[in-house]
Amino acid sequence: MSQIPSLINDLALILVVAGVVTILFKKLKQPLVLGYIVAGFLVSPHMPYVPSVIDQADIKLWADIGVIFLLFSMGLDFSFKRIMKLGLSPFIAVIGIVSSMSVVGYGAGRLFGWTHMEGVFIAAIFAICSSTTIIYKTFNDLKIKHQKFTDIVMSVLVLEDVTSIIMMVILPTLAVGSAVSGLQFVGTLSKIGFFVILWFVVGIFTVPLLLRKIRKHLTNEILVIISLALCFLMAVLSAQVGFSSAFGAFVMGSILAETIEGSKIVKVVDPIKDLFGAIFFVSVGMLVEVQVLIEYALPIVAIVAFIIVGQAIFGTLAFLFSGQSLKTSMQCSFSMAQIGEFPFIIATLGLSLGVIGNFIYPVIVAASALTTFLTPYIIKSAGPCYDFIEANLPQRWVKTLRRLNIGEEKSSADNHWKTLLLQMSYITLINVIICMAIILLMLNFFLPIAHEVLSNVWGNLAGVLLTILLISPFLRIIISKPNHSQEFKTLWTEGHRNRLPLIFTVLVRIGISVALIFYTSYKLTYISNALLISIACALIIPIILSRRLKQRGIKMERLFIQNLRSKEIETIILGHKKPVYAHHLLDRNVHISLFEIPENSTWAGHLLKDLHFRTLFGIHISSIIRGKRRINIPDGNTLLFPFDKVEAIGTDEQLKAFSHALTSEVDEDDSQMEKREMKLEQFVVDHDSILLEKTLQESGLREQFNCMVVGIEENNESLTIIDPARRFQLGDILWVVGEKAALRELRAGKRKT
Repeated sequence: MSQIPSLINDLALILVVAGVVTILFKKLKQPLVLGYIVAGFLVSPHMPYVPSVIDQADIKLWADIGVIFLLFSMGLDFSFKRIMKLGLSPFIAVIGIVSSMSVVGYGAGRLFGWTHMEGVFIAAIFAICSSTTIIYKTFNDLKIKHQKFTDIVMSVLVLEDVTSIIMMVILPTLAVGSAVSGLQFVGTLSKIGFFVILWFVVGIFTVPLLLRKIRKHLTNEILVIISLALCFLMAVLSAQVGFSSAFGAFVMGSILAETIEGSKIVKVVDPIKDLFGAIFFVSVGMLVEVQVLIEYALPIVAIVAFIIVGQAIFGTLAFLFSGQSLKTSMQCSFSMAQIGEFPFIIATLGLSLGVIGNFIYPVIVAASALTTFLTPYIIKSAGPCYDFIEANLPQRWVKTLRRLNIGEEKSSADNHWKTLLLQMSYITLINVIICMAIILLMLNFFLPIAHEVLSNVWGNLAGVLLTILLISPFLRIIISKPNHSQEFKTLWTEGHRNRLPLIFTVLVRIGISVALIFYTSYKLTYISNALLISIACALIIPIILSRRLKQRGIKMERLFIQNLRSKEIETIILGHKKPVYAHHLLDRNVHISLFEIPENSTWAGHLLKDLHFRTLFGIHISSIIRGKRRINIPDGNTLLFPFDKVEAIGTDEQLKAFSHALTSEVDEDDSQMEKREMKLEQFVVDHDSILLEKTLQESGLREQFNCMVVGIEENNESLTIIDPARRFQLGDILWVVGEKAALRELRAGKRKT
């Protein structure tokens, strides 16, 4: 018998133990993550007298793949659009929590006598310690997920996840030396921002287009292969530019999250993520040693205390400064007092870099287990703690805390300047990054090829011309796009005092465009700077005036917006979300609502023109959603089917009357169900039969008796289909199908009324 590889033995042991332990943890209503960690502890070499993992290097490789899948899945649950809609309040809260808890974490590390870099990694763990998974599960278990403060907590957790990703990129830079200059830190952040925006913009342009082209071929098998191919492609690209592979997986996940296939990708990838994620958390448990836990029992307890007390105090203050009330702030901060899964990844990063001691891992794991166990009790204690503070603090302090809302957001609907400047900033930043990416690609890839094919001089000239040609549509967008916005036009017509600042914004954007052309020419030519600036300024004029560039820019913008909104459009088409125009109807006391046709509705099977909805209720049917098919502006000849979803437009009173009629017009008489059974009977045409000497059409079998002739019996052997023009003759033996009552009426020769 051939020898089984050690990897298969190890995986069998890991999965068997993990399966048993997680079932136990499920019964105990504890997070499965802790079950995986305990399973890893049980199969680790540190446990005597039990089978243990043989080849830890292979398991670590699988665990690294698990981190990629975990970050990819996190990206699939993430949305850049949702970040933009959060408002200012969650950002203020996150800044306060991350900065204050970082200081607490670093201070705790130094207090225990750990090194500077160990203190830095502990600070990072404290800063992003909260667990989305654990908190969401606890909210469900406590049946409080519909309370107002839970939405605030989940918004803050989204931003903490983003902070975690940024820390994964920054920490290796910090680990290079004992100190990093502020300029280097800003440079690292700028690099992250540059590549994230570039990858996201390019991804939104290309990935949805690719999936749209092959959508009809996308089975589950093909979809999982393509999505994982894109995930690992971005992971490799991320590693090539100096980031972690997990960071690239997160970015690709966030791109795919904006596609129509996003929700389906989550379903097909989840089982793979669960497998590799389980192996990762088992590998975390394998690093836990009982001796280390005993030796570092005091730091473990201290870390748990620092996390709970730190979140209770500094988290509450952060939420207060973000504009929340004292009670809401305490509920939010108490909910976030635990160490979740992401600190394990941060600790793994520190170990792989060799900048933290091996003891850090089991300390963090033990602290995570304790805080996870205590989370429900800490959340429950928020109310009593608030009551205690309100009862014992001076009333003047309590009133001050209640009024503390300096982070409260104000409406900017009428602030045209703010809206315009934000719009200009987004457009300029995104298009400058695209231009810089094109310039860098041309300098590093095209230029060497041009030098081989042409001479250096002609190669440089070709490089300059081609680069300017490629970036020209984006330069025109930078200069012209904001000038056509409603805010720009409104400010221009409001008064002359706005025109000079508006002209200044145009000149700034022209200057940026000139600088990009100058930079390209400067790198590839030896002309004087003054002449280069003059040439750049001259080239801007045809770029602005070109109608072809304008049309190309509009086409690219529409494609980008369509791809970015593809998932939102799908939810609207399937009726999960109201159309974009719905909020405009509210201003006219009219709105749109979705109704489902019951399965036993008497309206089903009728044409819209026969139901007279507009006459009876005054409503308009704008769309009918049938499965995944959407019928917009249906005409009167459209049939209604059971389970159709109908979008109706009308006033509150009209829609209420329609809803009442919809639920009333149903056939609820189930007592007649048995009488609707169909029967097949023999029918002989005799002298008294009403069918004698009549054709099938003249007999009125269908219209008057609701019966159907299956055939005519011939030679007692077979049935023959009746010719519609044939007249029934005396002695014909017919086989007729119908309900029992209908057949009885036919025999009696009665007419159906």
